[in-house]
Amino acid sequence: MDVHKKFMRRCIQIGKNALGNARPNPMVGCVIVHNQRIIGEGFTSPHGGSHAEVNAVNSVEDKSLLKEASLYVTLEPCSHFGKTPPCSDMIIRNQIPKVFIGTIDTHSKVAGKGIEKLKNAGCDVVVGLLEDECRQHHKRFFTFHNKKRPYIILKWAQTQDNFIAPEKSEERAPVWITNSYARQLVHKWRAEEQAILVGNKTAIKDNPKLTTRDWAGQHPVRILIDLYNKIPSNSSILDQSTKTIVISSKAYTHKSSDNLIYEVVEPNENIIKQICTILHNHEIQSVLIEGGSYTIQSFIEAGLWDEARVFTGSTTFSHGIKAPSLSGTLVLEEKIMNNTLTILKND
Repeated sequence: MDVHKKFMRRCIQIGKNALGNARPNPMVGCVIVHNQRIIGEGFTSPHGGSHAEVNAVNSVEDKSLLKEASLYVTLEPCSHFGKTPPCSDMIIRNQIPKVFIGTIDTHSKVAGKGIEKLKNAGCDVVVGLLEDECRQHHKRFFTFHNKKRPYIILKWAQTQDNFIAPEKSEERAPVWITNSYARQLVHKWRAEEQAILVGNKTAIKDNPKLTTRDWAGQHPVRILIDLYNKIPSNSSILDQSTKTIVISSKAYTHKSSDNLIYEVVEPNENIIKQICTILHNHEIQSVLIEGGSYTIQSFIEAGLWDEARVFTGSTTFSHGIKAPSLSGTLVLEEKIMNNTLTILKND
């Protein structure tokens, strides 16, 4: 394996430690190498804390080695003042002679300026090392800034005969298709993504909390589509225990509070595009669409989805609500005990 690629893959690996915590900053990974040996590593701290490059430099015990070292980083070092000073200035100040960058930061505040600053200071800069893998690693950040919407992940569970739920249920609670291991994985995803969205049919039928209970991590922002004020006021999703945004229509007037925010859309226009704009305005970089079938299919038909994560359980319903239908490129298919997880990406 090319040694430079090996070090960049390590950057990607450690950058994942910032998933769910770094936003709105990207989850950057950085390593510092001296004589083919890693002497420092770092990833992005929670918002307001140090960036990956700073954490990597700070982890180096013998700072005198920096003048003979190479720095590898998944994303172009920043060149502007935000919550912290520019990382490009810090690299120059420590006289690190060579910098390998996975991909350019397309954010307007950076967009090549960090690279230019490093080159002007005499750094030997290599750009585009494992670029496709680094862009995939930063998919949430790039989608948010380049497409002006969140990175959209569709998620559902279906039976062997392709039903997502029975037609009717005796109680207002979920009917489980997946096993406990798959359900724990979903809670892990909730901790990783910034928001979670359901339609009012799911909220009424299942009365979900949409929180992270089976995995350590932050609760996602809950998004509910309830255009016509159908959801009961005692529903769990309205309990104000965590930030919740309700998508309503102009026909209904609601008063927002700190943890329960109402946003209005025009029902006669493209609702899915309007929702994406609302989420972008709330600076939500990723959203997990958990149902129901009609809501998920609406995002599919609008062409507004990036990834689909589909569980297939071991049971059958014979009749009920059909699972959504889509086509995409297969990314992964694996067994989780007696369930199968299939991940597709939108072409």
